[in-house]
Amino acid sequence: MSVEISLRAARVRYGPLEALHCVDLPVPPATVTVLLGRNGSGRTTVLRALAGTVPLSAGRVVWRGADVTRLPAHRRARRGLCFVPDRRALYATLTVAENLALGARGRDLTPALDAYPELRPLLPRRAGTLSGGEQRMLALSRALLTPARVVLVDEPVLGMAPAVAGRAYRLLCGLCDRHGTAVVVAEQRPPAGLPGGTLAHELRRGTLSFSGELAEFTSRAAGEPQPPSGRVRDRGE
Repeated sequence: MSVEISLRAARVRYGPLEALHCVDLPVPPATVTVLLGRNGSGRTTVLRALAGTVPLSAGRVVWRGADVTRLPAHRRARRGLCFVPDRRALYATLTVAENLALGARGRDLTPALDAYPELRPLLPRRAGTLSGGEQRMLALSRALLTPARVVLVDEPVLGMAPAVAGRAYRLLCGLCDRHGTAVVVAEQRPPAGLPGGTLAHELRRGTLSFSGELAEFTSRAAGEPQPPSGRVRDRGE
């Protein structure tokens, strides 16, 4: 399996508490990878470690064979990494149009507005006045406007109606298909509608408790017999 970006024996500490315990996590290109786990499991910390918004206390971040562990977040962004956090993903005092313009960096806004036509009548509104689902649509539009090798999204469909949530995942899968983007999403539960072969990693208390295909994970969670390829391990290959 080719790897776009990975964590290798990664540890992250918040003060005296260690949030990630020697995590190995490879992210392949042109694929959606799902990080699963309850609040406090470490899934958000994995995204932050990949994005460079939290430092590693040990281990490495490797991107296309290069060690980028010490590369700050803004330089990873310039290299083609887009991080959409679950909170503070927008400039609340700026309008929807201004937020889109910042994400587009001079490019055409049409892809975002075609993907989320609900945003068109909201262009003059301040982002902080939008509903939770509308804010997530606006935040996700960054990934559609910025050509990225790696897109990291924390709870992409938080606050969205089911139909809009399904569209969001189709758009993220489209980035993989059209541009070869490596997409990593963090969710509490397995999302519906993802294609076969989608990869999943479950985190529990800062360690990996499962790595494999999403279908294997959902079968395991439902108590169904697993195929021979199903596996549970503490560290990703």
